Amino acid sequence: MLAMKIARRLFSLYLGPGFSLQAFSSAVEALRLANEVLESESYAWRIVSDDGHPVRSSCGLTISVDTSLKEERGLLGKMGFFPSVAVICGGSHPFSANQALHGWLRECRARKLCLVGIASGVFSIAQTGLSNGRRCAVHWEQFPTFVEQFPSVVAVQSAYEIDGDTYSCPGGDAAFDMFVQFVIEDYDTSIASRVCEKAAAMRVRQPGDRQRLPLHAGAAIHHDGLLKIIEQMERTLDEPVALEDMAASICLSRRQVERIFSKQIGRSPARYYLEMRLERAHLLILNSQLPIVEIAMACGFVSASHFSKAYRDSYGTTPREARSEATEHLRRGPAARPIRHIEKVECASSRQANAARNDCCWSASRT
Repeated sequence: MLAMKIARRLFSLYLGPGFSLQAFSSAVEALRLANEVLESESYAWRIVSDDGHPVRSSCGLTISVDTSLKEERGLLGKMGFFPSVAVICGGSHPFSANQALHGWLRECRARKLCLVGIASGVFSIAQTGLSNGRRCAVHWEQFPTFVEQFPSVVAVQSAYEIDGDTYSCPGGDAAFDMFVQFVIEDYDTSIASRVCEKAAAMRVRQPGDRQRLPLHAGAAIHHDGLLKIIEQMERTLDEPVALEDMAASICLSRRQVERIFSKQIGRSPARYYLEMRLERAHLLILNSQLPIVEIAMACGFVSASHFSKAYRDSYGTTPREARSEATEHLRRGPAARPIRHIEKVECASSRQANAARNDCCWSASRT
């Protein structure tokens, strides 16, 4: 017998076109395993799409849903159907402007629901202004575009963030980590540990943990000073800081920092800093409509010609050619692939969803 507070959360998970199946299934699996550990249906979920029709994920698999966005909005406030968490499951690209989705999110916030953005789902929440002033975890590939579009949001490249009633993660396995936090909030860490054991998860990351290893790092970095300098670099890509100043901030000499970089990353600090700036520029070229000159300035280059040369040396093409190729790729669309369709089956997770409806219802200065 579990002598603890019994939670009853109903998650409304909105699936947009091209959502990440990995992230979606990771989130739902955390809830399913929690129910299994608790031996109760403490967590239930309802799957939502724009029109109530199945939604195709980024990998081509199509998932059936429970209801449409219009019907879901109609359930808000109705006894037995009222959710406690609204989840936007995104993928590699932000959704097109969707006033119905934005209206649902605003109504959910007005009714004090938690808002959760997974992968590009964080863009949808930011578009409504509901995440202004809050910390949001954004996927590193989407990060440059996000910070340019939403300067009022405190965007970070962490595994996930919880800021009041706003939750966010970059997708992938981080969705599992974030949803385990709901279990910790409602119960305790012992229940969460048993969930992780069932999932064979060696470690669940905490809010604020790094989203990925630093650029070019093939193994975990154990030097705190090096990580602090890399974090400084990440924060100052638009206005590069001299290596001497960064080294002084962690009480090391320039030569010591250079030796640490060479040993652990195989790059000089200057080269590493430049590659970080070029990586951000590359992502902005592919995923934004910013003029090339503005991208150069946003990544710490005062000379467009120097930026173009550095970019060509690194990527083998000019910035304009890279954008042209990316635009053409989007115009052609993804290569055709067979569509596999997953029909819902009456399993434990489906019974939980039905029960919910029925019952609860450096050295470089600026170059």
